[in-house]
Amino acid sequence: MNRFTVDLNGLILNNPVTVASGTFGFGREFSEFYDLSRLGAISVKGLTLEERLGNPSPRIIETKQGLINSVGLQNPGVEYFIKHEIPFLREFDTKIIANINGDNIDDYGKMAQRLSYEDVDSLEVNISCPNVKNGGMLFGTDPDIAYQVVKRVLENTDKHVIVKLTPNVTDIKVIAKAVEEAGANAISLVNTFSGMKIDIHSQKPVLDRKIGGLSGPAIKPLALKFVYDVYSAVKIPIIGMGGISNSEDAIEFILAGASAIAVGTYNFVNPLVAVEIYDGIEKYMTDRGIATIKELIGLANYKKY
Repeated sequence: MNRFTVDLNGLILNNPVTVASGTFGFGREFSEFYDLSRLGAISVKGLTLEERLGNPSPRIIETKQGLINSVGLQNPGVEYFIKHEIPFLREFDTKIIANINGDNIDDYGKMAQRLSYEDVDSLEVNISCPNVKNGGMLFGTDPDIAYQVVKRVLENTDKHVIVKLTPNVTDIKVIAKAVEEAGANAISLVNTFSGMKIDIHSQKPVLDRKIGGLSGPAIKPLALKFVYDVYSAVKIPIIGMGGISNSEDAIEFILAGASAIAVGTYNFVNPLVAVEIYDGIEKYMTDRGIATIKELIGLANYKKY
């Protein structure tokens, strides 16, 4: 235990800086830049039962302050992950969060059951992906279905369970309360916002699937408010994410109620951003005489008043 240790309702992180699924692969490329042990956790590339090739190109568009992606959960499948990626990640002193996805509720149960026997620290149940045809965001927009997915996962695993929520809903607090009631240990939010781009020359959408998920600095103020709102609605911990690009952004999320943060799209801009954020948080705390990171969590939130 140290001044940066955070407890995500049973998942103990050495520090609150993690990286978001879909932006860090399985960590191999980033391990060439820094020691992955400096991260509190790594949420790996979204996994499915079988290998998935993802959506046809074009599937990524840069925007003025981020990008829109329609990758479609391309991944090598859960068995490849177990055989090849877990042993690599275990070389580092960081927590492994397996992001799981399914086309139906049964798939989530099967994924949870398969990974229950493997050396991962937590399952991140992704009910918020906006760029796949089946499942994905659909599961995260209906509180009853979200509840059922989480229940199915918990029936098939004793692992720590995080649920990743979509911002593309009318009231995210309703969904957050549903997954908390179902037994989730923690919540990660938010995933990407639905977006698109049209080519004015061809007069057609640029992405093959027309829409994708917007991420990057453009969504940070919106994501921050979602964390702020959900913190007042649930008792379980939050991993905040969405447009974080520096330590100031990360500290805002913690003050809003996040127990930990995840860096996503900005990893593509600056591969060192996660460790720079850690250093920035440390300096902020030292300069202000803050003893532990816990003192900052939710400090700006009305739940504390």
